[in-house]
Amino acid sequence: MAKDPVCGMTVDEKQAVATYVYKGATYYFCHPGCKAQFKKSPEQYLGKK
Repeated sequence: MAKDPVCGMTVDEKQAVATYVYKGATYYFCHPGCKAQFKKSPEQYLGKK
């Protein structure tokens, strides 16, 4: 299981509705809107970890 970096929801990697590769790492999202937000400013969301 992965954590959506935008909303924090737990996401099953095999059933994620959206994915995005950033700096060699794959991120999984519960909703296309979360992916869109992440793409606008990835570093903002990666700082939340």
